[in-house]
Amino acid sequence: MPAFRNDAIRRIGQDGHFDAVVVGGGINGIATYRDLALQGLRVLLVERGDFASGCSAAPSRMIHGGLRYLENGEFGLVAESLRERDALLTLAPHMVHPLPTTIPIMSVFSGLFNAAAAFAGSSGKPTRRGALAIKVGLALYDFVTRKKRLLPRHEFRSREATLAQWPALTPDLRYSATYYDAWIRQPERLAVELITDTERDAPQAIALNYAELERGGNGYLLRVEGLDGCLEVRPGIIVNATGAWIDRTAHALGMTATAQQPVVSGTKGSHLILDNPALHSALNGHMIFFENTDNRVCILFPYLGRVLAGSTDIKVENPARVRCEPEERDYILDAIRYVFPEIAIVASDIVFSFSGIRPLPRSDAEFTGRISRSHFIHRIEGDPPQLCMVGGKWTTFRAFAEQATDQVLTHLGRRRVTGTLTRPVGGGRDFPGSVDRLAEMLERNFPIDSVRASYLAETYGSRAFDIMAFCTTRTDDRPLTASLPVTEAEIVWLIRSESVRHLADIVLRRTALAITGQIDIAIIASLARIAASELGWSADQAAFEQDQLLTELDVFHGVSKDILEIRCKEGPHDKSFTQSAPEPSLSERRLP
Repeated sequence: MPAFRNDAIRRIGQDGHFDAVVVGGGINGIATYRDLALQGLRVLLVERGDFASGCSAAPSRMIHGGLRYLENGEFGLVAESLRERDALLTLAPHMVHPLPTTIPIMSVFSGLFNAAAAFAGSSGKPTRRGALAIKVGLALYDFVTRKKRLLPRHEFRSREATLAQWPALTPDLRYSATYYDAWIRQPERLAVELITDTERDAPQAIALNYAELERGGNGYLLRVEGLDGCLEVRPGIIVNATGAWIDRTAHALGMTATAQQPVVSGTKGSHLILDNPALHSALNGHMIFFENTDNRVCILFPYLGRVLAGSTDIKVENPARVRCEPEERDYILDAIRYVFPEIAIVASDIVFSFSGIRPLPRSDAEFTGRISRSHFIHRIEGDPPQLCMVGGKWTTFRAFAEQATDQVLTHLGRRRVTGTLTRPVGGGRDFPGSVDRLAEMLERNFPIDSVRASYLAETYGSRAFDIMAFCTTRTDDRPLTASLPVTEAEIVWLIRSESVRHLADIVLRRTALAITGQIDIAIIASLARIAASELGWSADQAAFEQDQLLTELDVFHGVSKDILEIRCKEGPHDKSFTQSAPEPSLSERRLP
């Protein structure tokens, strides 16, 4: 067991009292853990799996204001989301980037009364959005950010101008509109960076993955993977941040002595990652944000040399680990064919798929798009009380955590001593202004080429200096394969620095090897060898880890062992982890 994990367990064994215990290591729980710890509280974060391995690993990878939420009347949520989007563009510039977004428009007047219907209580499917309705929404979008504008205003185009720029788009369109939101490179890595920041800035706090809190004895017991027996934990208050599992967690922690009505329902969202050069080129660096034939909103955008496409929105009553089912895959592929009818799209283009359950407030809405994407905190009285973080989305994690932290501080009779709205995240600290500039600095300071320098700058931001300082002391700073900029020494650094316990942690969350379709059977074997050496696995354990990973890739991500073996035989792929057409820096996008 790594030294940092042993130390955390030792500290809990010596003193099991915590001002607050956060249960759930998704993005909302992690952000709340960070905010609470920065106030000087002794905080414990407990996650039963890996950090950011549930719904937080399955977003659309957008950091956005939520244009379509306007027609539900959620103006406050949109304003909050736009503020948080702009904050992340500046606080995590290595990870969050501007995303020009273009909407193909098929009509003029349709959809004008969608918002009015929502205000009147309609929970049914909205009508198709026409040019006037979209114009009103984009004008509101621009109005909200007018005082501190970071991104350009929207613009409309005629049919002719649209097809000149995107000739492969459906000829049925009448107009298009372009506005700006943002995309996040690797959300799972941003979540881990919040934890490593907290370890540095608030060392009294403890975060444990692969650990579970349960009711037992005179209070609570903590079961930790790899540890015989349990540790006693005494929380002053519990924050339940388990997403779609909130109601189950509340019950498991014994907080439902009186009848407790469920507060969370979920919708399942599935996405595909495609390797289709023609489609990637046709996007012309933009996200295409469009309505499918059933009026549901779908997205397509360039992502790490591939194309990300989504998503479905299916109501779910019972939370569980989910995957993209064949009918969802076909729905998304048909949606792409609808908006780009002349481009050949086939199932074999898919290199990865992922799916998760959005933890939304409980709703009776007939149409899932009408379910609120807002968030709130539900308090369950008890000794100790429990605060349930209901709803929320990736973009608003910092604001939601701030609200939860303020309620914890009120309960404990403590005052806030610092905020997080201007605190850089991970590799955004001491960021030199642009990824290109950072890559140049790395290339000057270390014996690496421009390809690796760019990869490190884009993936780790300023933390790339820490990684290279480590790697240059190693004799194993060699690429995993000739086609990849990832090195063996870098993997060792990740294992030692970022709470890695299993092979899947590396492949699915600490790196982009799986989601970009770069992973193959030989790379898995190399990673298992490195992890076995670092984590003390036997040959049997290493083989078991590989089998577990292969099963997870096959069952939940549509990547079979046969595919992994074929990739290995085919040799190097023609794309790496870099965005093929990088966006200008944020400073270059600001309006005069």
